[in-house]
Amino acid sequence: MTFRFAILAAATLAATPATAKTSVITAARMLDVEKGVLLPEPVIVVTDGRIVSVVTRGGARPVIPEGAERIDLDEATLVPGLIDMHVHLTSNAVYGGYTGLQFTDAFWIAQGVGNAERTLRAGFTTVRNVGSSDYGDVGIKQAIDGGWVTGPRIVPAAYALGATGGHCDETFLPPSYKAVSPAMGDSPEELKKRVREQRKYGAEVIKVCATGGVFSRNTAPGIQQLSEAELKAVADEAHFWKLKTAAHAHGADGIKAAIRAGIDTIEHVSFIDDEGIRLAKERGTWLGFDVYNTDYTLAEGAKNGVLPENIEKERQVGTLQRENFRKAARAGAKMIFSTDAGVYPHGDNAKQFAVMVRYGLTPAEAIRSATWNAAQALGREGDVGAIAVGRFGDMVAVTGDPLADVTVLERPVAVVKGGERVE
Repeated sequence: MTFRFAILAAATLAATPATAKTSVITAARMLDVEKGVLLPEPVIVVTDGRIVSVVTRGGARPVIPEGAERIDLDEATLVPGLIDMHVHLTSNAVYGGYTGLQFTDAFWIAQGVGNAERTLRAGFTTVRNVGSSDYGDVGIKQAIDGGWVTGPRIVPAAYALGATGGHCDETFLPPSYKAVSPAMGDSPEELKKRVREQRKYGAEVIKVCATGGVFSRNTAPGIQQLSEAELKAVADEAHFWKLKTAAHAHGADGIKAAIRAGIDTIEHVSFIDDEGIRLAKERGTWLGFDVYNTDYTLAEGAKNGVLPENIEKERQVGTLQRENFRKAARAGAKMIFSTDAGVYPHGDNAKQFAVMVRYGLTPAEAIRSATWNAAQALGREGDVGAIAVGRFGDMVAVTGDPLADVTVLERPVAVVKGGERVE
């Protein structure tokens, strides 16, 4: 009898009835993401959503209350619940350019509920949603937390902050529509107020757009759009309220300004230069390269209505971004897993792992970027990012060895959130 099945058999003899909801998860092996090693025959006890015991073969038998639910994942490998640090749940890659104007405003939140469920079933038990109109990400989070719908743990940013006419403003409509994002600011004081407003309405991280972008009009990805003083005002105000910050930044100058300003994570990072990599390492800034979505945009963008100018910007950005990812990886920069889901279909998040490995990370490093590293960057290492006592009972089961073939993460056989199997 194997260790884990002996434990399950012994559980039936436990004398103490369960006074709280408890589950016992077993599998053939478990990935220790901190050390990058597989451990045999884990037995993981989760009570009221948090892990209270983790034992592998050769360890002392855990105390399992009578009546605990058993989740036996047979010959699978357990990986901590994955974390995507850059998603847009209320966006949909199928509707690019002007095609989204055919829907009523509430459509985007309604379909975002389905996107959240697809993301969870893909093994991503936590996501950071860095930009959503109408506070859609806050609303979906509240519905998930209340048990009304199924989805991952969401860290919402609500509206992304930016400059008038910049990447995060409304740039597709003529003046007669008076379409303006409510989170724009054109001075340090205005942007400080925008931080407070987003926090007031549910933001748990502050997103700011430091440069132009690929999918806006009349902006160039490499051009800085907020001054360092404005970015510092955002970072300082957010940190005053104990919130983390993220900066959309493609261009080298904007990246460096955001790092010097104290922004916690830099997103996209496409044109980072050697000085930017050095600054990021010195300041401990996390870098989140979205190195998968170029493949989808170039293959499907035109069919989905993405404008030719935006596809051309993606073509110019994608190759250089991947080479700079390789350079940053070789330099030992701190990496997080950021995919920009919503630019490509939700649920395909794990396809980025293979691209990260192709351009310089080991499978262990790529997985760590979506677990251990991401939890640190969120400031929530006590909650997520590892299968460890005290953290949420979040894990994903895959067939095979993810340290040998990272693509197995694209095909989870089971997902557990808070000790409950997602059915």
